[in-house]
Amino acid sequence: MIDKPMDVLHLFPVRKSKKQKAAFRDAVIGYTRRLGYAPTTEKGMLGSKNVIVGDPQNAQYLVTAHYDTCAALPVPNLITPNNLPAFLAYQLFLTAVILALGILLGWLVGVLTQSFDLGYYTGYLALCLSLFLMLFGPANKHNANDNTSGVVTLLSIAATIPENQRSKVCFVLFDLEEAGLIGSASYARRHRGAAENQIVLNLDCVGDGDEIVLYPTGKLKRNAQKLAVLDKCCGTFGVKSVTVRRKGFAVYPSDQSNFPYGVGICALCKSKLGSYLGKIHTKRDTVLEETNVNILRAALISVITCDAVNQKGNVK
Repeated sequence: MIDKPMDVLHLFPVRKSKKQKAAFRDAVIGYTRRLGYAPTTEKGMLGSKNVIVGDPQNAQYLVTAHYDTCAALPVPNLITPNNLPAFLAYQLFLTAVILALGILLGWLVGVLTQSFDLGYYTGYLALCLSLFLMLFGPANKHNANDNTSGVVTLLSIAATIPENQRSKVCFVLFDLEEAGLIGSASYARRHRGAAENQIVLNLDCVGDGDEIVLYPTGKLKRNAQKLAVLDKCCGTFGVKSVTVRRKGFAVYPSDQSNFPYGVGICALCKSKLGSYLGKIHTKRDTVLEETNVNILRAALISVITCDAVNQKGNVK
């Protein structure tokens, strides 16, 4: 049973199998019911099951996070949201490594068996297996940042937002993000009319880093009035900062991309090469700073409780 949001880190550290996910959903439903909400579970594509806390049709905001656990990888899924060359270079490097391993294995089998066909099919199967394991392989048992941090922050906001402000927001925990944003795509399709106007605040990997950045979708960037609402959460908090990436290249691959007015929210570390998100998908993903949770809880509640947005998500 979840008594406080941070309990998720210890009670439900892995949420990948059907049994693990079901136990987690039941705990979240019990916790939010004790807070006075009426949570529901909604089925989606490919067996995905999203947890909805609030009224998805009439809320002005969605606060979202994916709850499924990624597969364990030997190297981190390095993301550099503000640096296109570095982002592409790393993705190309991983692709090249996977291809090289498949080709090498196929060549070895071909040489040892003196069969070109056997070597070819071995290499091909090795590539397919590698891709399968990246998506559906054994669960990464260490996922404090990706995405227990987002789940904890979402539940913290749900627990502390004033009761007279709850009607403004709906909380949604998405399933199967790691398999290709499937849960959020299902939700966006089912609630298309409402979701087209709502500002979606998507929490993904917010637990490790001093630079907390909000990445609006292209459509939201072009809507100056709606974008201005996000300024309510910006500021400096000790060594931490919360900013909105308004201009320039930015790519943050997460569930917000399925919504016109989506905002991807993450915490980044800093280096000489720029801001980055590292460690995720590996056993090194063990950091969930409660300070980040507290900062985002206060910051996003200030956005949600602001009276600058009407029921259709338009700025007054």
